[in-house]
Amino acid sequence: MTPQDVLAQIKRGADEILIEGELKQKLALGRPLRVKAGFDPTAPDLHLGHTVLLNKMRQLQDLGHHALFLIGDFTGMIGDPTGKNATRPPLSREQVLANAQSYRDQVFKVLDPEKTEIVFNSAWMDKFSAVDLIKLAATHTVAQMLERDDFGKRYRSSQPIAIHEFVYPLVQGYDSVALKADIELGGTDQKFNLLMGRELQRHYGQPAQCILTMPLLEGLDGVNKMSKSLGNYVGITDTPQDMFGKLMSVSDELMWRYLELLSFRSLAEIAGWREEVKQGRNPRDIKVLLAQEIVARFHSHKAAVDALAEFEARFRQGVLPDDMPEVNVSAVDGSIAIANLLKQAGLVDSTSEALRMIQQGAVKLDSEKVSDKALQLNAGAVVVAQVGKRKFARITVQ
Repeated sequence: MTPQDVLAQIKRGADEILIEGELKQKLALGRPLRVKAGFDPTAPDLHLGHTVLLNKMRQLQDLGHHALFLIGDFTGMIGDPTGKNATRPPLSREQVLANAQSYRDQVFKVLDPEKTEIVFNSAWMDKFSAVDLIKLAATHTVAQMLERDDFGKRYRSSQPIAIHEFVYPLVQGYDSVALKADIELGGTDQKFNLLMGRELQRHYGQPAQCILTMPLLEGLDGVNKMSKSLGNYVGITDTPQDMFGKLMSVSDELMWRYLELLSFRSLAEIAGWREEVKQGRNPRDIKVLLAQEIVARFHSHKAAVDALAEFEARFRQGVLPDDMPEVNVSAVDGSIAIANLLKQAGLVDSTSEALRMIQQGAVKLDSEKVSDKALQLNAGAVVVAQVGKRKFARITVQ
């Protein structure tokens, strides 16, 4: 590949490169660059939103560079304040380590283990003395910290900002010093922290890292960023059937965004599909190709074929899934309300979600849509319940 081809590949899907001229110089050094990406283990599962960044890291690995997958076990106990309007509760050491192990188990579904170094920032931060931390804090002023958008908004609205939250970007920046990073990857919401790494490397006499920011992937709702807490995510450990069904549920417009950020297809091929859709091709055909590509990546080609077959059978022919769970729920005084039934069966997380799904027309009992939120089922009833397109259970009321 020519240097121009390499740069074009790196820029694909990226939001911003700081500084592009410096990146060209680093690429011309003729050695593997140290590419850092940090993850705070605040949740135990990775989803497709995380893989936007991980895919870029894998791409850099394929170009011959060295990946530093940083698990922020130290910073995880502080809590990343990015985008928060309130102080985030810190995690315990036990929670952090449990979630970190889950990350380690999942990350090699994307990254090349032969070119990946997993590091924990507690390795150097646990050795910091109080004097070291004070010296690090002395590199920046409160005014500089308040330039960060979320801190500034909280300050102007009289929302409390804990002192330890100012430590977070400083520690993230120092991670780049400890690792001698050449490039750091991060989401667009992390730009302040990424720039901190450049500044601190200069302060400690190192060459400044380049920054590659990646877009935040919208979730299945097409509005909010993909998040497990919002329930709009596709987990990389989801079953092939769930993964396929979720991807088929995205809007036609959002499909193009997913193709750009998640697919390994060439931009020319994707542009060709856009033109075909303009000429009348059903966008559902393209969505199937995307869903099969993602399922095959995290499972297998056979799993992708089987997931499509099951999807077609279930949603085009009305066939119920073979692996439908059978659950028992408990009636009180001889009956149970529909919202409690769905919650006990594990089809919803809360009764309020159940009522919302009923209002949206997304709940069926024995293939009949439920519209009565006050519906009661008597003890002894056996029904097949469905919530949305993918959640089924055969329920016995006891």
